[in-house]
Amino acid sequence: MVGNVSAPPVVGVVDAPYAVAENEVLAGLGSDAVNGLSEDEAVRRLSRYGPNTLAAVRGRGPFVRFLLQFHSPLIYVLLAAALITALLGERVDAVVIGGVVVVNALVAFVQEAHAEKALAALAELTRTFATLIRDGTSHQVPSDGLVPGDLVLLQAGDKVPADVRLVEATNLRIDESALTGESLPVAKDPQARPGAVLADRRDMAFSSTLVTQGTGRAVVTATGAATEIGLIHRLVDQTAAVATPLTRKMARFSQLITVVVLVLAVVTFVIGILRGQDAAGMLTAAVALAVGAIPEGLPAVVTITLALGVSRMARRGAIMRRLPAVEALGSTTVICTDKTGTLTENKMTVTRVIAGGRTFEVTGTGYAPTGTFLTGGAETHSVANPALRACLLAGIACNDARLNPAGDDWEVVGDPTEGALLAAAGKAGLEAPTRLDVIPFSSDQQYMATLHPGGVLYVKGSLERVLDMCDAQIGPDGTPEPFDRPQIGEAAHGLGSQALRVLAFARANVEGSARLTGPLPRLTFLGLQAMHDPPRADAARAVPIAPLRELPEL
Repeated sequence: MVGNVSAPPVVGVVDAPYAVAENEVLAGLGSDAVNGLSEDEAVRRLSRYGPNTLAAVRGRGPFVRFLLQFHSPLIYVLLAAALITALLGERVDAVVIGGVVVVNALVAFVQEAHAEKALAALAELTRTFATLIRDGTSHQVPSDGLVPGDLVLLQAGDKVPADVRLVEATNLRIDESALTGESLPVAKDPQARPGAVLADRRDMAFSSTLVTQGTGRAVVTATGAATEIGLIHRLVDQTAAVATPLTRKMARFSQLITVVVLVLAVVTFVIGILRGQDAAGMLTAAVALAVGAIPEGLPAVVTITLALGVSRMARRGAIMRRLPAVEALGSTTVICTDKTGTLTENKMTVTRVIAGGRTFEVTGTGYAPTGTFLTGGAETHSVANPALRACLLAGIACNDARLNPAGDDWEVVGDPTEGALLAAAGKAGLEAPTRLDVIPFSSDQQYMATLHPGGVLYVKGSLERVLDMCDAQIGPDGTPEPFDRPQIGEAAHGLGSQALRVLAFARANVEGSARLTGPLPRLTFLGLQAMHDPPRADAARAVPIAPLRELPEL
């Protein structure tokens, strides 16, 4: 029962670390925002609270798992028939019946053992490292050595090693899809959130989530089974097995045929006795009738068929712990799935740029900075088009992500949207200018601003917010011209109707300043960049769409 599950107590007196100020959390955990814990204290806490790992799911031993393969009414009848035939001296029949039963159990047992080993191997892959501060010195240690009160450092690309309360955060965004299902990275800051539900605790970061952008400093509030992901782990451990369509049908069939066969065997024995037949002979005849009527090959055939299906699924990267699960998957008629990263590659790609009143098509996919810009079917170089160049430069200036080569491909460290802007600028051969100051993006202000040498200010954000800040726009030759907001809005609507994500870019000059303070000046609109998340190449083939008339009613 979910109501009976409770998390182990956390060190200190902080029951809801997200609801109080960070200094109170540090005091309650006996930690320090600069020096963290001492090594001696960390050793004591590790011995008291154990390693920062999830306990292995309580599994059945091999002997119990083997015995459970015989848990079926049909198997019970076959075992009884084998025993009776053996007592009657029919050893060959007894061996044949027993052999079928044992082979069936062995096939299922071996398959489950393979699945358990595969799942155990996957669990080993979750081991990570964390950067923490102890005695005022930073260390990188395995995440299983963390204890409540440890001070950890977070940066883009890190997996959060435990549940932590943020002490400092700079443009920090975390992908919490593994825990909350939210597909977009969540902006984080240290401000307390009293009464907030899990998904709204912006001052917390949770174990197994991924830092996509920015940096942060946080204190560990829970480790191991006490984390939110640990709670899910315990709930899964307590979940009872659910019967699949096949197991329900097999159970009904087994019960029916068992009752019918036993009734017929008893009736045959009784009729024979009433007619004066020998009791031993009639018992043999009744057993022969039962064994002959029971499809003893059915369990073996079903098990072997399911095992073949599981093996094929394993070759495609899907691991089934229980054999009937593959039949349940095969019986699925409607699939409700997340789009981003599941049906799509989760690799945003800029495909259109509108700048200086012209639309440019961008070739190339993914994060590889290789591709061209086309207008009217002809290739255009960004150097020859000042408006295009200015728009692309704004995209790489207002950016906290970075692209790294990964074999024959490229990977983004940070927000996928910003990775797409980097790739687009890379196709034009542009490099990010030196940054003097930044106003990080937030959901409230809906824009990001960066200041660069020469007093150049670049702004990136939502269309409505950026347009509200503009009073001019850049022309084809790169010079300012009157602002035509309706025309820009119409162009953005056209891009949005093609399921593209649209970002707006603008620029201003703030001479004589090295810091962004006070309200921003009026801006000059530079253009739009539209991107999409390309579908996986095998998505359509993996999930073919049935005609509407064939879909069942929900």
